[in-house]
Amino acid sequence: MSIKKADSAGFCFGVNRAINIVNELLKKGIKVATLGPIIHNMEMVHELEEKGCTPVESVDELSNDTTLVIRSHGVGKSVIDALEERGINYEDATCPFVKKIHKIVSSTNPDNDVVLIAGNKNHPEVCGIIGHCASDCYTFNNEAELDDLLPNIPKRNNKQVKIVAQTTFDTQEWKKCVKKIKKLCTNAKIFDTICNATQVRQTEASQIAAESDFMVVIGDRHSSNTGKLFDICKRQCENTVLIETAAELDLNKVSDAETIGVTAGASTPARIIKEVLDTMSEVKSGETNLEPSFEEMLEESLKNFNTNERVMGTVLSIAPNEVQVDVGRKQTGFIPASELSNDPNARPEDVVKVGDVIELLIMKTNDQEGTIMLSKRRVDAQKGWEELKEKAESQEVLSGKVTEAVKGGVIVLYNGSRIFIPASQATATREESLEDLVGQNVDFRLIEVSQNGRRRRAIGSIRSVLKEQRAAQREEFWKTCEVGKRYKGVVKSLTSYGAFVDLGGAFGMIHISELSWTHIKHPSEVVNVGDTVDVYIKDINEETKKISLGFKNAEDNPWEILKNNYPEGTVVKATIVGLTTFGAFANIIPGIDGLIHISQIANKRIEKPADVLKVGDVVEAKITAIDFDKKRVSLSMRALLPENEQAPAESNEEAAE
Repeated sequence: MSIKKADSAGFCFGVNRAINIVNELLKKGIKVATLGPIIHNMEMVHELEEKGCTPVESVDELSNDTTLVIRSHGVGKSVIDALEERGINYEDATCPFVKKIHKIVSSTNPDNDVVLIAGNKNHPEVCGIIGHCASDCYTFNNEAELDDLLPNIPKRNNKQVKIVAQTTFDTQEWKKCVKKIKKLCTNAKIFDTICNATQVRQTEASQIAAESDFMVVIGDRHSSNTGKLFDICKRQCENTVLIETAAELDLNKVSDAETIGVTAGASTPARIIKEVLDTMSEVKSGETNLEPSFEEMLEESLKNFNTNERVMGTVLSIAPNEVQVDVGRKQTGFIPASELSNDPNARPEDVVKVGDVIELLIMKTNDQEGTIMLSKRRVDAQKGWEELKEKAESQEVLSGKVTEAVKGGVIVLYNGSRIFIPASQATATREESLEDLVGQNVDFRLIEVSQNGRRRRAIGSIRSVLKEQRAAQREEFWKTCEVGKRYKGVVKSLTSYGAFVDLGGAFGMIHISELSWTHIKHPSEVVNVGDTVDVYIKDINEETKKISLGFKNAEDNPWEILKNNYPEGTVVKATIVGLTTFGAFANIIPGIDGLIHISQIANKRIEKPADVLKVGDVVEAKITAIDFDKKRVSLSMRALLPENEQAPAESNEEAAE
């Protein structure tokens, strides 16, 4: 089997831009709404809703503290006017290619022009275009509708006809319509406004469909461009299907197909495309299948009289590669290590003990050699199947061990059954490594347990359980949190301005200025991702739920250390860190530099500090004055030298400092 995915499948520029605008606003803690779904893909819409982006039906539903994101389809001019009249903040995520159409139709002359729009009159993009038309406008969705419309247009006061197209209009249909318009409207001005990405996507989909015996189009059924892709592919490949998620795949068709083509609409997230591709690959590779049914095992065996029979056996001995058992027959029974458990990392001695009585399946008998090959893991898998179906219905939270990371996800072993957890359902965030889960015990719930002929599938979700646990932690956290309370948290990410810490239910930020009493250029100089840190709450913004964290301990404040351990009169060893015309700065302790005025460097007059000192020198100096309010320390080297030649005091010492 070969699978060919269209390079153009997935988010187009305009959709990707709109999603990024929403995500950036949400990251800043801004309350976000969209006028209708941000894109025609409910999976992505629900995902953004969970983050706090709410779709609304009209401007009247918006509150003044909400920022509206205008989706890539664009809106009519009246909507923009209403937003500005009410003073509502908005971000315009209209696709630049749609904006171009708005500019064309808004610049028409109502006395001289009439506008024709190729597109679905009920589609949001077309509605927005109509809302910018300065002249009379009419829509048509195909050649037949154009035929009904054209005879009347030239008769309307001989106005010039200007034609634009919805950015996702069918390119083949557009060519036919343009040909007809040129024939009947000699004065027509035609603007080819179909997005170039749409043309590439439709052309590529048509070519792949023509070479495939099974074509899969992925996208939301409400998406106009996805629907057109389906129609285009259907012309080339009768065996074409439109699905929204991998769960809708007909696995029998996938199994039967030799050449499979895949494309996706402009509003289909990459992760959904990946899940579909992984699922189809897994159908052939068997990575997500549960253990074969007894019928499959019967076909795979040597079909001897005793094959596929269940027997009870007593463990006699255990070796690294097999376990010998007594099944009450003249033949010697043995279980290969690979048939003991579904956990590939399990050692035989961890699975069974000598003397254990276990139920086994006869896989193969060899009367000539006097042996019977048996399986324990297949019996365990069969027993667990009925239980899995019950657990799926009850949505009970289960626990199992992650045994391996496979293509597209991980395998969790539960009561002898292999449960596939897709990558999208395996971790709380997509940035986490699947490999790190291997060997861990995890909580999960089953989201699909199905059987299609002999093929069985059990799919689970760790993320859904993590989300519930996180929600419970969040609720508990906000009940008890208060300014000044200390927490142990884990550093989850670093930025140039601070570190974000998971407090167990909520995230807080340690600003870079809070990480150290000394100046640092980046938080990584103090903490790293994964570090456990002791922090306290400095401030809570109840409205935005933002938490500012403190990290520095008061006892580590260098000025407190100076006050307690270095009173005036103390002699210290200080390192020269800077030279000026009026003196030298010397580091006393980390975080505090003192000034040695030029008059206090030597017991004689000097022209400039550089004549005596250089950066890096370690000198002895006496603390002569400390101003804790202004955070200044005065030092003197001269006070420790014999006064052989008294230099006149500098009257402007304080001014120079």
